Amino acid sequence: MLDSFPSGDLAVVIGASGGIGGALLRVLEGSRSFTETVGMGRSTTPALDLLDESSIAGCAQWLGRLGRPRLIVVATGLLHRTSVAPEKSTRQLDPSVLAELYAVNAIGPAMVMKHFLPLLPCEGKAVLAVLSARVGSIEDNHLGGWFGYRASKAAVNQLVHTAAIELRRRQRQALCVALHPGTVNTALSAPFAKTGLEVQPPCQAAQRILAVIDRLGPEDSGGFFDHHGKQVPW
Repeated sequence: MLDSFPSGDLAVVIGASGGIGGALLRVLEGSRSFTETVGMGRSTTPALDLLDESSIAGCAQWLGRLGRPRLIVVATGLLHRTSVAPEKSTRQLDPSVLAELYAVNAIGPAMVMKHFLPLLPCEGKAVLAVLSARVGSIEDNHLGGWFGYRASKAAVNQLVHTAAIELRRRQRQALCVALHPGTVNTALSAPFAKTGLEVQPPCQAAQRILAVIDRLGPEDSGGFFDHHGKQVPW
């Protein structure tokens, strides 16, 4: 796994306390593809809070002293919690909920790109991957609903695509991509997993995500791919 990366170097998982993030960290630690693997989140030291740019900048500075990360995966996201639930109708749209979803799902990852992309090595394959969701695809939206989550994921897809254009100008072998991990048996998706969907355990999802990353080349930078490596329409 991850044979396409130069040997050694550093891998980072942001959102390591989540179901997918924790699984990614464990798989990377067991793969021996990197000399060091670092998990970051609100409960780590240093702490990384997506809602606090200063904490993101501080973590990037701390990480820079360890070395240049060859792989960064942003495995974060908000779909629901006590005050947040997917909308079924425009009647349920709430500006505070929309702002919260955008803050976690789009603005936070944008700040990670701002501070972490400059850490990628100048030579050889390097990847910053942001976990998005197929429901962020405008073309694939045939059911409606889930306004805030869909829109915030569509926003992060555009941010990734735009950042990739800038990244290509200075690091032609580096990639910035959006990835759809599929439906995973985690707290995020558990209340909404429908019968008939392929629900993956986190470890399997992590292995599939890393296998897709391993197959991607510089020409794929700025793209949106699912856990099978297929391109997802915008």
